[in-house]
Amino acid sequence: MTIKASRFKLHASSVLSIFFFLSSLFSFAQVKSSIDSTKIKIGEQITYKIEVEADTTDLVVFPEGQTFTPLEMIESYKADTTKNKAKYNLIKKYGLTQFDSGSYTIPRQKIIIGSKEYFTDSLRVEVNNILVDSTKQGLYDIKPFIKVEKSSSNWWKTALIIIAILALVAFLMYWFIWRKKPLTEAEEIALLPPYERAKMALQKLDESDYLQQSELKGYYSELTFIIRRYLDEQVYDRALESTTDELVNRLNLLKDGNQIELSKNDIRNIETILKRADLVKFAKVTPDIELAKIDRNTIDLEIDNVKQALPEPTEEEKLLDQQYKEKQERKKKRRKVIITVAASLFLILATFVGFSVKYGFDYVKDTIIGHESKALLEGVWVTSDYGVPPIYISTPAVLERVESKAIDTISNAKTTMFSYGTLLSSLNIAVSTSRLNIPDSIKVDLNLAIEGSLQMLEKNNVKDIITKREKFVTPNAAEGLKVFGTASFPGLLPDQYRKGKYVFLAFTAQNILQQIILVWDAEDRYAEEIMERVLNSVELKKVE
Repeated sequence: MTIKASRFKLHASSVLSIFFFLSSLFSFAQVKSSIDSTKIKIGEQITYKIEVEADTTDLVVFPEGQTFTPLEMIESYKADTTKNKAKYNLIKKYGLTQFDSGSYTIPRQKIIIGSKEYFTDSLRVEVNNILVDSTKQGLYDIKPFIKVEKSSSNWWKTALIIIAILALVAFLMYWFIWRKKPLTEAEEIALLPPYERAKMALQKLDESDYLQQSELKGYYSELTFIIRRYLDEQVYDRALESTTDELVNRLNLLKDGNQIELSKNDIRNIETILKRADLVKFAKVTPDIELAKIDRNTIDLEIDNVKQALPEPTEEEKLLDQQYKEKQERKKKRRKVIITVAASLFLILATFVGFSVKYGFDYVKDTIIGHESKALLEGVWVTSDYGVPPIYISTPAVLERVESKAIDTISNAKTTMFSYGTLLSSLNIAVSTSRLNIPDSIKVDLNLAIEGSLQMLEKNNVKDIITKREKFVTPNAAEGLKVFGTASFPGLLPDQYRKGKYVFLAFTAQNILQQIILVWDAEDRYAEEIMERVLNSVELKKVE
């Protein structure tokens, strides 16, 4: 029994092995892969085909994306489906290419049928270089290495100069406007209260040499000025300009009105000294020096008496005086602010005028305020290739892929388009490549293609289109048609138009049409420079 059971198990396992082997053969037979050529030239396209046979109820998922590395997928075609009894035959094609020579292996591709995964065979492709006919293209010696000094950017020097200028201006403003300047002796004396100032003036008079040189006129002039100024500040605000009689009469009136508690003797002493000073100054009377010293002491005493005679200031007067001082401080600070703002504006205006004289008003205005086209022109440019076969072009920004309906006159065309901006922008750059469904023997009419582009402008409300045509040759000797001119392009507001310029470039090779469209504002000089630089950068890879 044991031997029979073992034989039965062996037989069953063999049957299962054969069943799974046949199943695997059957499953493998459902997926086939092939390529139309195993040898291509650099940049040439091959067609990779996957054939699948599946039940009508199975969901089939084909590879998507760049799963063919090291080859590059440039196009994924729509799957063709045919029905064979209870089965579906699906054929999926891919356009592949490679831009470096060598031997490459297309890796196995995963296909999902229902809930199962299947893999294709890996395929080998040879990518060969394009031979150059030396009888048509001259050969030249390899040029020697040339030492090029590394270009140095001096932006940091400019930044340091600007920072130094700003620091100097700030220092000058602080030094002459905001700095708390040390007071001179005269300013310090002027800030003293009237009593202390009068006492200090008497001390200065004692230190003078008027009496030693018998200059009594000068001595009495200083002495009477001291008492008059003190009275002007504390008692009568016209004491300096009043005559002796007017001042004395005013003091008597103030005493009689109980506005000042000054005695008759004090007023008499002041009157006596003032009149003696008038005689010395105007009548050339020469009193004794000792009398002059006595008059000095009398004035010193009367200053004390006047101070004692003055009533104490009320709280309201003290508050008004404090408010007055604060008001003066605010006025002084406001004056400093006004001077600082005025000086800053003057410096900015002077700098603007200076740079305008040297570089031009528009350049300075666009640099300070900013200009979109100027920023693009002076920014970092991008050199890239677009489409297959590639169009090499330098642009101020990367062109983005967009859906294209530009070529309406060519039917059944597969078009890829990349662009920056729109017809409403200050500048618009577009690059398109169309693979036409026509025999290779039929040559594309570039004039017809350009007419299609011009019709596209008209459909977008572009008016007054003026055209000129000429031959265009790229730096790598690719020949095409150039159509350029002016037109009125729609603005942002309804019924608003702006003057603009345009350039259309068209190239063809076999069943491929390549176009470059440039549109910009006619009055934008920076856009003019941008488009000229873009045109000079255009190169095409020749299709073999």
